Amino acid sequence: MVTKKLTADEFDLQLAIECANAYTSSTGLGCTISDVEGTPLFTAGQGCGTCHICEAVNRNQTGCIQAHIYGMIEAERFGGKYIYFCPMGLTCFVSPIMGATDSVAKITVGPFLMVDFEDYIAFELQQILKLTPQQIERLLPLLHTIPSVSPHKVNALSNLLFMSVSYMNNVSATNRLLESRSTEDMQAQISEYIRALKTGGSLPQYPLETERKMLASIADSDKKAAQQLLNELLGFILFSSGGDFLRIKSQIYELLALISRAAIDAGAPTEESLHLTQEFFLSTQQLQNIDDLCYQLARVMNRLIDSIFLFHSAKNADVMYKALQHIKENYRQKLTLDDVAKVVHLSPSYFSKLFKRETGNSFNGYLNIVRIEKSKKLLLYGDLPIIEIAFMVGFEEQSYFTKVFKRITGTSPCQFRKSGGRALANPLQTGEYHKRIRPNLDMEGIVRTAD
Repeated sequence: MVTKKLTADEFDLQLAIECANAYTSSTGLGCTISDVEGTPLFTAGQGCGTCHICEAVNRNQTGCIQAHIYGMIEAERFGGKYIYFCPMGLTCFVSPIMGATDSVAKITVGPFLMVDFEDYIAFELQQILKLTPQQIERLLPLLHTIPSVSPHKVNALSNLLFMSVSYMNNVSATNRLLESRSTEDMQAQISEYIRALKTGGSLPQYPLETERKMLASIADSDKKAAQQLLNELLGFILFSSGGDFLRIKSQIYELLALISRAAIDAGAPTEESLHLTQEFFLSTQQLQNIDDLCYQLARVMNRLIDSIFLFHSAKNADVMYKALQHIKENYRQKLTLDDVAKVVHLSPSYFSKLFKRETGNSFNGYLNIVRIEKSKKLLLYGDLPIIEIAFMVGFEEQSYFTKVFKRITGTSPCQFRKSGGRALANPLQTGEYHKRIRPNLDMEGIVRTAD
């Protein structure tokens, strides 16, 4: 969730967002990117700004902001990372993001619980914060959403954030060098196109087809093709303008309006896209250098293309989360792909393709894995008849249940029960299991399997 946009390029916010998203997806802990004054710029997962715990007990967030600023200062003192507690006694850790010369922002991980839940209630909330039973009662639903991390893992996770941000800082510095090289490459391509136009004699018509192809490339998130086609359009504008800078700037503004509209139509967030467009207009008002103007336009176009990709990724992740939750809650019932497609408001054909791409399984294959995993628990903890277990996990026939169980696990339900779960064939030998699964789609340890 982006909560604020920087008005200047103090650091590579897009790269920081990718870093935060990757960290949250890998660890399950929320990440917040904020500036040096504590203003949130982006939140991945459940961060400080979305926990609402202070709000539930009528405490303002000033203390939280001050705690996070203090954490950043201490992180700078102690070599780039620091573990600390928020005013509500929950744990956070932070690593600063470096600008050209100094820290300009930070990535904060947390809040999370580092102690036993009951100990936190009894000691932190009752003894330290002196909360009333009524206040604690209001907090309980929120506290149950806060992740818990064992103390011995916290330092390792803090080190992981530090290494991730350090890598990002190095990449950002490298990007500044690449940006200079990109400007030179762009100028060379535009100059080459202008030379080609000059050899043609008379001035050709405005290349509408090139413009259409560029807009289509933006919609397809094809940066390389979009950049090449933009360079051709800019070459035509510079060649046909006769050196009239105001005319060039006006045509570049028109191009930006087209680019922004194409990005929005392709799914880029409207508010963010319009903000980028306005930012370009404001930042180029005083520009008198054509090369800088062209490069800034290309830069905005690439950011708009990135936002299209992030939008589709977030949308697909939300769809899959809802779909897998529905399967988890309804696997005992007769459940079809069409049923779940209706829940997530997609056509069955599109949902089927999306499900296969995101999980590596067909819908029925994944549903069978869920059912077999649930049946294992029933087989091991109780003496229910196998036919009854088959019905309880959603199979209509015991014979089919036995067949699927053996295909997935390498053994029959009876053998599995008799061996106490030790009769499973080696997944690597049977070829039934694949170790790789998208972490955000994993469900209760269920692994990915071929159909």
